[in-house]
Amino acid sequence: MLDTVLEGADAELHDKDGVALAWPLKLAGDKGYRANWIDDYLLDELGITPVIPSKTNEARGVRPVALDKRSYRRRSIVECLIGWLKESRRIATRSEKTAINFGGMVKLPFIHRYFRILGL
Repeated sequence: MLDTVLEGADAELHDKDGVALAWPLKLAGDKGYRANWIDDYLLDELGITPVIPSKTNEARGVRPVALDKRSYRRRSIVECLIGWLKESRRIATRSEKTAINFGGMVKLPFIHRYFRILGL
């Protein structure tokens, strides 16, 4: 079932030869995602720099990459956006069953906020 939902979802992310047009350079997460295998997978397999702080009970110098504090602070922008979207009950409860209708419900708060900024 998931295959049919995601079918063609990344069609615009690759060129005609299958080469990715855009790829993340860094991936941020909280301490819950801190594990050696995650760092290894991101660095070695995907070529993405992990931006995940060390846990309090582990040595920070052992990690292959030091924490980029500036990039980690920017993570809050995405978290605030998701929190703001979840204030809309229809999005938080996923009332819409199809992806097209759900996408429309995600766009509505943005339109509403834009009109509010314009004073309309």
